[in-house]
Amino acid sequence: MTACAIEPSADHENDGTPRAGCTIAAEGAYAARLARSGDSRYPERWTLDGPEPYAVPLPGNQPEEPGTEVQPMGDGRVLVHRIAAGRHLFSLLYPTGPGTGELPLGAVECQDEGTRLRLLPPAPGGECAYALAVGPRSTDLWQVAGGAFGPEHVAEIPGRCSGGAWLDRTGRMLAVDRETGGRTKAIVVDLERDGEVSPLLQIAADSDDRVLLADPDSGLLLIRSDAPSPGRDRLGWGVLGSTLPVRFPECLRLQECAVTPFAIQPGQVLTPERCAVALRVDGAFDSWVGVWRPVERQVHHFPAPAGWLTGTGLWTADGELRLPYATPQSPCGLARLTAPAVDEERTGLLPAREAPDEPAPPGLPEQPDDPPAPAAPRPVPLQQAPLARLVTN
Repeated sequence: MTACAIEPSADHENDGTPRAGCTIAAEGAYAARLARSGDSRYPERWTLDGPEPYAVPLPGNQPEEPGTEVQPMGDGRVLVHRIAAGRHLFSLLYPTGPGTGELPLGAVECQDEGTRLRLLPPAPGGECAYALAVGPRSTDLWQVAGGAFGPEHVAEIPGRCSGGAWLDRTGRMLAVDRETGGRTKAIVVDLERDGEVSPLLQIAADSDDRVLLADPDSGLLLIRSDAPSPGRDRLGWGVLGSTLPVRFPECLRLQECAVTPFAIQPGQVLTPERCAVALRVDGAFDSWVGVWRPVERQVHHFPAPAGWLTGTGLWTADGELRLPYATPQSPCGLARLTAPAVDEERTGLLPAREAPDEPAPPGLPEQPDDPPAPAAPRPVPLQQAPLARLVTN
């Protein structure tokens, strides 16, 4: 067997997205990260749903390599993905009094040289975990935790896949970005139908259209595409099941800054346009937090807490953003930020006194005044939105 290659950078994913400082479970009760003690690295589990957050170190028999991945499970155990002798090894770690217990789950061996394997974001429910093994011409989807007999092969997807966002609360519908023919388009993988693939986001024939983040409650999607500005990626938003077009707000274009959404406010089932979205903003010398709602025409900027585990956080349904941080004085902290109230006048929900939002990019229809429709139980491809002159089938 030939060895799978590990990601080329410890700071960025394969698609250039900045790597987050830790991973938070889908329900928000636990987080996991690789902590450091001098030059050594070890897994650490954070409990976030109590009165105060606390961390439990889970060191193994030897320090972890920089490329080791960790992910919290719903029961508080931590999944660890290591690479040794060309094999991808998976285990569950858990505290056992003063030590660390480890339950080996098995290994995945990659057939093709150059294949890269990485964990997908935590699945809803926290009982299962999945990984993508990206080869030269196809991508294998693996269930690496929660199966009956160790890692199980779920599906082979033609093309090279990246990203990953769960579209429902059952862990059935997975959105990934697939590169074929030199273009990247978001697709849906149905895990209950043997990995059946269907299109999700196809704005233009010659555009790269990626899904960055999804909220299963409201159906809100955060996307990145170069359709409105060929050759330059822009942030946009759409709603699963809606007949309204994808929008690319001008306020999300920040000069000389990289903007990456990392959390969406849950529980806004009928009002996706009012969901607060947390943004990681990376400037030349620093990173900070932005808060934006689709209904608004501005981004609110906030300094990041000292020691922020950059690019991570979770929203409560009532609009509180919780940001994990670690400093020598507070090795396990959770900063709390309340989203600004919606300015009804600026959004146009009350009679406005200023100019309307930017028009849609050339070729895109104007957005109607009615709010987006609620999400359908099964995702409806955004290519079915009224983008007639730009959509390809």
